[in-house]
Amino acid sequence: MSQSERMTRRNLLAGIGAGAALLPIPAFSLTNAGAKKLVDSLVADINRVIASGKSEAAMIREFERIFARYADVPTIARYALGVDARRASAAQINAFTAAFKGYISRKYGKRFREFIGGKIVVERVFVEKTYHVVRSTAYLRGESPFIIDFMVSDRSGRDLFFNTKIEGVNMLLTERTEIGAMLDRRRGDIDALIADLRRAG
Repeated sequence: MSQSERMTRRNLLAGIGAGAALLPIPAFSLTNAGAKKLVDSLVADINRVIASGKSEAAMIREFERIFARYADVPTIARYALGVDARRASAAQINAFTAAFKGYISRKYGKRFREFIGGKIVVERVFVEKTYHVVRSTAYLRGESPFIIDFMVSDRSGRDLFFNTKIEGVNMLLTERTEIGAMLDRRRGDIDALIADLRRAG
């Protein structure tokens, strides 16, 4: 398997964890057990979809459900939009968040079939700085196992993951760069970006 193929498959898992706000987030009352419970449930849902043999369209719908259930989607979307979120209206933020969720779901949901025969296993949980890290290992056919770290917080009022690292790499930065490039092509027009996102992925 080529390096590009390995990175593409890792990028799918990063998409699942695209909830990366990458901001210091206090742990509040979240415990190691609570963080592990969240990721155990997330991983069980992912493994179920991988093993389901469903059509691509059905897998995309499942991915969107998983993303909405386990990630802090509003925070994710706002981070992806970057500093331009400050000048966006409330209506634009809401529209962007919905479009971004669909974009992420289509982009990464299409790749679930590559994971058939693989699985993700939760290994352990620990506290880092002000949040909890749940360490998992992905076992995919045709390549060596690799580490996935889910960063979990309850800042939103619920236990949700706000970041994911694949072998130490924060993959959400790629999405932020891509969204920024899309916005640049539209000369900073947020409404045009939203329209593009509704078709992208």
